[in-house]
Amino acid sequence: MKALHIKLWRDLQRLRAQVLTIALVVAIGVAGFVSMFSVHQSLQDSRDAFYRDNRLADVFAGVKRAPVHLRDRLVALPGVAEVKLDVVFDAQIDLPGVLPPVTGRFVGVDLVRVHAGRQGINALTLQRGRWPERTGALEALVSDRFAVARGLHPGDTVHAILNGKRERIHLVGTAASPEYVFASQGGAPDDQSFGIWWIDGTRMSQAFDMQGAFNQLALRLDAGVAVAPVLVQVDRLLEPYGGIGAVGRDRQLSAKIVEDELSQLQVMGTVLPAIFLAVAMFILNVVLSRQVATQRSQIAALKALGYSDSAIAWHYIQLAITIAGLGALVGLGLSVLIGRGMLGLYDEVFRFNDLAYATASWLVVLSALIAALAAALGTWTAIRAVVRLKPAQAMQAPAPPSYRATLIERMGLARYVSTGALMVVRNFERRPLRAAFTVTGIAMAVALQISGAFWLDAIAHIVDVQFRQMQQGDVLVNFHRPVPVGVVNDLKRLPGVINAEPYRTEPVRVRVHGNSEDTALMGLRSDAQLMRLVDEQRGPVGMPAQGVVLSALLAQALQARVGDRIALEFRLWNQVHTEVTVVDVVHTMFGKQLYMNLDAMNRLARDGDGVADAALLVDPLAMDAFWRAVKAAPAIGSVFDKAGSMAAFNATTSRSMGVFSGILTLFAVAMAVGIIYNAARISLSERAWELASLRVLGMTRAEVSVLLLGELGAELLVALPVGAAAGWGLASLMMHLMSSDSIDFPVVIEPSTYASAALIVLAAGVASALLVRRKIDQLDLVAVLKVRE
Repeated sequence: MKALHIKLWRDLQRLRAQVLTIALVVAIGVAGFVSMFSVHQSLQDSRDAFYRDNRLADVFAGVKRAPVHLRDRLVALPGVAEVKLDVVFDAQIDLPGVLPPVTGRFVGVDLVRVHAGRQGINALTLQRGRWPERTGALEALVSDRFAVARGLHPGDTVHAILNGKRERIHLVGTAASPEYVFASQGGAPDDQSFGIWWIDGTRMSQAFDMQGAFNQLALRLDAGVAVAPVLVQVDRLLEPYGGIGAVGRDRQLSAKIVEDELSQLQVMGTVLPAIFLAVAMFILNVVLSRQVATQRSQIAALKALGYSDSAIAWHYIQLAITIAGLGALVGLGLSVLIGRGMLGLYDEVFRFNDLAYATASWLVVLSALIAALAAALGTWTAIRAVVRLKPAQAMQAPAPPSYRATLIERMGLARYVSTGALMVVRNFERRPLRAAFTVTGIAMAVALQISGAFWLDAIAHIVDVQFRQMQQGDVLVNFHRPVPVGVVNDLKRLPGVINAEPYRTEPVRVRVHGNSEDTALMGLRSDAQLMRLVDEQRGPVGMPAQGVVLSALLAQALQARVGDRIALEFRLWNQVHTEVTVVDVVHTMFGKQLYMNLDAMNRLARDGDGVADAALLVDPLAMDAFWRAVKAAPAIGSVFDKAGSMAAFNATTSRSMGVFSGILTLFAVAMAVGIIYNAARISLSERAWELASLRVLGMTRAEVSVLLLGELGAELLVALPVGAAAGWGLASLMMHLMSSDSIDFPVVIEPSTYASAALIVLAAGVASALLVRRKIDQLDLVAVLKVRE
C-alpha cells in the first residue's frame, strides 16, 4: 500500500465524524435526486403505456347535441384515423347508507363492440367484476378510484336520477379509463363525491332523449398529423350544433392534471437535490481547506520526499471522492425507500394498469458523477493554492492575519463588552468569508425546512379562498336544463334552506389582440353572497353592472388589459356574438374564466333569464332532512357538498403533503447538523492550541466553550433571518416553476412556519454544540500544547 493510501485511510479514521456528516448531506442530495426522478420516470412510463394500450384519443370535443351522421364528415377530415361518438351526462346518485347524494358522470358504451373486443379509442380496462350485459336490469361499471373511496363492490345496487327519472342501477364491475385518470367536474379531483359510470349506450341515449345524437366526441389522428388544423375543422363542423371547443390531448382535463403533477414532481426533483449537493460541495470545501491548512507541514514533507503537486492534489481529491462515494451509496439505498413510499402515495391517485418503481442505470451513474464532481470541485478550490507552495515555504506556518482594532473597539464600546464576547466579535470581523460561508449553509437549512413546510400553509390558503370566501354556501346544485330564476325560490322551501342564490355558467370563446381562448363565463348577481368573486390579494370583488371581469390567468393568455374591448361568442343556445369591455382583472389562482353580472349576461345571451345552477345556505341542524328532500327532487341533476369535498381534499393533501414535509424536515435537520457540527469541529481543531493555552492560564471549561460555541451561536442567530428570506425566495421559485397556464400557486408562509423552521434548526445547532462541547472538555492540554512550535 502506498504511503498516500495509508495517509488517506488514517485521515478518514481521524475525521470519521466529519466524514459521516458530510456523507449524510451528500446521501440526502443523491436520494432526493434519484428517488424523485425515478418516481417521475416510473409514473411517466406507466402513463405512456396506459395511454398507448388503451388508445387515448388525440382530440376531444363537447357539443350541445349533434346528429350521429356527422361521423362520416369527421372521418373524412384530413389526418383523422378513428372517431368515437359518446353520450355523456352528469346525474345525482343515491348511494346505500350514505345520506348526502353524490354526482356521477354517466357515459354510454357500445356493449356489442366491448364484448367483441373492439372498444376502439379511450378503451376501458376492467379492474374487477365483469362487463355489463343487455338485460332487463340496468348494469354499470364504475371508476375504480370512486369504488375504492366509497367501498363499492360488484353486486351492489345504487339509484340515480337520469334525466328526471329515478333508476335502479346494478354495479357489475369497476374499470379504469385513460380519459378519466383524474375524474373531476372541473375543479380539484374528488373521488369521494364524483365518479364515472359506464352503462349500455342504447339505454343511455333513451334515458336522455339522445337517440341518433351525441354530445361528446374523441378522435385519433394518424401519426405525425398536426393537431391544430384538425381542431379548427372540428370546431367548424360542430359550431351549428352548439360546439363548445375542441381541444388536444394536452388540454384535456384529466391528461392536463396528470401532466401538471409530473411537471411539479420534476421541479422538486431538480431544485431540492441541487441545494443539498451544493451544500455538500460547500462543506467539503470548508472542511478540506481547513484540513489542508492544518497539514501544511505534512504537505511540505511529501513535496520534499518527491511527491508531485498533482499526486498530492489527487490524494485530497480522493479523500473527497471517498466521502462523496460513501454518501452516494447510502443515498442510492435511501432513494429506494423514499421512491417506493412516494410511489405508493401516487398509486392511490394514478390508477394506471401497471405502476412499478424502477431506477434507470443512467440515473445511478449520473448521480454518482454529480456527487463526485461536486466533491472534486469543492476540494480543488480548497487545495489549489497550498499544493503549489514550495517545500520550504510550506514548512513555515501560514502568515498570521492582519489584525486591527474591531469596529466596536474603534467606536470606544469595548469596555461595555465582555472579553469573551469581544474575542467572538474579533473572529467574526477578521474572518468574514469563513463566517459568511457558515451563515449561508445554516441559512439554506432553514430555507429548506420552510420550502417543505409552506405547502401546508399554501393549501390552507387555497381552501380558505376557494371554499370559505368564494363558496360561502353549503351546497351547489345543478339542474338538468336551464330553469326560470323563480325556480330558485322553490329551493328555499326545502327543509333547512336559509338562502338560495342563482348563478349561471356558459361555455364561450373570447378573442382580443389576435388571441383566442375557449373558456367559461360565470354570471353572478350583483348582491351575491353565497357564490362570490374573490381576488386572492384584494378579497371579495363587487360584480359591476356592465362589462366583464377577467381572471389574471386569462388576461395574461389574451394579453388583455382593463379598458380593452373583447369579442365574446356564446357557444350554446342562441350562439350570440357580441363585444364587451374589460372592467377589471382578478387573481383567482385557478382557471381562465370570465365573470359578469347575471342580468347583463342574460341580456347579452338573448336567451331569457334561465339559470342552471344555484348556491344554497343550509341550517346544519336540518342537513339530514335537506338531503332526503334533494334526493327526491328529480329536477336536480348533480350536487356539490362543500363540507364533504373539503374533508376529502384536506385528508388527501394533508397526508401527501405531511409525508413530503416530514421528509424535508428530516433532511433539513441533517443538513443543519452537518454544517454546524463540521464548522464547530474545524474551529476546534484550528483553535485547540489557543483554547488549551487559555485553560492553562486559568479559564474554566465553560469559559473556553463560550469562546468557541459563542461564535457558532452568533452565526446561527445571524443565519435565521437570512434563512427566512431565502426560504421565501426558494418557495417563490418553486411556485413559479410549478405554476402553469391554468394554475397560479400562491406563496403563503405563515409566521408559525418561520418559527418552527427556526426552532428546528436551533435544536439541531444545540445538539451539535453539545457534541463539540464534549470534545472541548476532553482536550489533552499537554498533547495540544506540544504540537505548537
